[in-house]
Amino acid sequence: MEGEKKPAVSDVGAWAMNIISSVGIIMANKQLMSSGGYGFTFATTLTGCHFLVTALVGAVSNASGLSASKHVPLWELLWFSVVANMSITGMNFSLMLNSVGFYQISKLSMIPVVCIMEWILHNKSYRREVKLAVVVVVIGVGVCTVTDVKVNAKGFICACVAVLSTSLQQISIGSLQKKYSIGSFELLSKTAPIQAISLLVFGPFVDYSLSGNSILKYSMSYGFVLFLLLSCSLAVFCNISQYLCIGRFSAVSFQVLGHMKTVCVLTLGWVLFDSALTFKNIMGMMIAIAGMIIYSWAVELDKQANAKLMSHVKHSMTEEEFRLLKEGVDHTPLKDTDVEDSKV
Repeated sequence: MEGEKKPAVSDVGAWAMNIISSVGIIMANKQLMSSGGYGFTFATTLTGCHFLVTALVGAVSNASGLSASKHVPLWELLWFSVVANMSITGMNFSLMLNSVGFYQISKLSMIPVVCIMEWILHNKSYRREVKLAVVVVVIGVGVCTVTDVKVNAKGFICACVAVLSTSLQQISIGSLQKKYSIGSFELLSKTAPIQAISLLVFGPFVDYSLSGNSILKYSMSYGFVLFLLLSCSLAVFCNISQYLCIGRFSAVSFQVLGHMKTVCVLTLGWVLFDSALTFKNIMGMMIAIAGMIIYSWAVELDKQANAKLMSHVKHSMTEEEFRLLKEGVDHTPLKDTDVEDSKV
């Protein structure tokens, strides 16, 4: 990527940061939002707090000179923020109106949707091995997560909005970084303030429609504040690593390898919260991991093939340029001025 000329962390480090922070924030949010924890059921407002802290970190980084602020048109930032907020709101409504099983199916459908959208928007094609890996991952995660599947008209519409907006948002992250040669953190620091303001303004109304509870009536405690700070801190790393991963790889890779988080969450839920882990869950996780391995192998094959092609093209172009240059020198007649200059 042009915007990632000197990466601060390796590719493996970016994925590790995303997986660890994502799993950690899920565990922290479970404690915040569950009835056995602090009962903070305002998911959209909580996301606004996440982006507020991320925006503050970005502002401090820019002010201290640790990161540079490049120009991106305001209308593109606003458009991106609207799509991103539609993704967040759509996912919350989808989870409320549909069963957990259908919610998981809608999340799995993002992989083929991202593939189709990238093909339509960027004319991108995929190797047969990549398509096979995507199918294996979808089957594996579906086996270990999908249980009851119930859907209604409103829930289906919300799920469609959530899937389309999330897919478009993730594709846009990579395209904006490439278009404006901007780094992942710099782009995030520009979009986070807009998302934070809009989510904190409209989030309480969205949450009220989802849960029927008013955030004004919620009573805070010291434990709640500590977990809120933990959740917001993890959200900074989660947001940065998401932009890093999509900027370096692709939205499809982020979706496929991102399902490793699902496997980690199921495993940690079994270890920390005594959640049930059935034979079906274990088989699904094994299939999903196999699919991720196949996908990594397929992507590596694609990189090697592209590297060989670029090397061959570069070598051929160099020889052709040399030949044309030689022929031009041999056959180009000298001008009178050139002759006079040589005599002098």
